[in-house]
Amino acid sequence: MAYILGLVVVALLFLSMHYFTELKKKEKITISLVILGVILGAIAYNTYSSAKRDAMLEVVTAFEQNKSVQCGDIKVNKTLYDLSTGTYTFIGRKGTPNYGQMISASSCK
Repeated sequence: MAYILGLVVVALLFLSMHYFTELKKKEKITISLVILGVILGAIAYNTYSSAKRDAMLEVVTAFEQNKSVQCGDIKVNKTLYDLSTGTYTFIGRKGTPNYGQMISASSCK
């Protein structure tokens, strides 16, 4: 829905630039290319961010299913770590050699 609204806003911008400005054709093309570049950059960032979030949620889901998760050279599992759901961070449990160690779920696979 947001993409459709964005396209409507861009279309209105182009129509207003076409009918209500005294810009030359080269200036209109330049402005259009800049706007297109910004929009494509935003879409690329959104796609990248969504992929990273999905990968992190897969790690959290695997951890919640009592599977071991690889974080660098450390294996994270429910017997050694707890999950802080607010920050999606694995925190070493008390009484284990990993006590107090914090590992971000985004750095795991």
